[in-house]
Amino acid sequence: MHGRKNARSGFSLLEVMIVLAIIITISSFAVLNIRSSMPDARVNSAYTTTLSTLRQAREAAIAQRRVYIVTFATPGTITLASQNPASDALNLTLNLPSDVSFDAEAGIPNTAGTVPDGMGLGTSTGAIDFDVNVGSGGSKVIYFWPDGSARDLVGNLNDGVVYIARPGSLMTSRAISLRGLTGRIRGWRLRQTAGVTKWYQI
Repeated sequence: MHGRKNARSGFSLLEVMIVLAIIITISSFAVLNIRSSMPDARVNSAYTTTLSTLRQAREAAIAQRRVYIVTFATPGTITLASQNPASDALNLTLNLPSDVSFDAEAGIPNTAGTVPDGMGLGTSTGAIDFDVNVGSGGSKVIYFWPDGSARDLVGNLNDGVVYIARPGSLMTSRAISLRGLTGRIRGWRLRQTAGVTKWYQI
């Protein structure tokens, strides 16, 4: 006596094709989301690198009781070094991601009442604009003193701002402002609200 044959188990070709189509669709959306978020991630990385380097220089100047110098160079290099090099002194050279630079995009708010902390007009003076209250501004070098202040080469208080963006993309713009007297460092992001483009503190 022969037993009944077991029913075949498994998926039909149609079911496999449907599952594969769903997986491909979901993967496509994931790839698109990753591609769109990567440029923003690189801008955020550039902003964070710049902000943390300035803060690190100020903190080291206070802690080690020596002057630290931060120098910006376009398109995207920052150097941090002690004025009097020593074995325990910080000495760094950092580069922004290749598609991000110190960049004041056309269209950023650039009047005295609209720029970050009221300093540095960006498009008229360039993306790196320190020494704004001394002469015409535009300096790219900051000296952090042991008292926590930020000054220029000859000891003037060094207020200023540096702009960061992906060239050609206005809304990726970030800014970092510096108050010379206190060494206060603030981060800013450009946003558009109700059709108005404005800097907001991060």
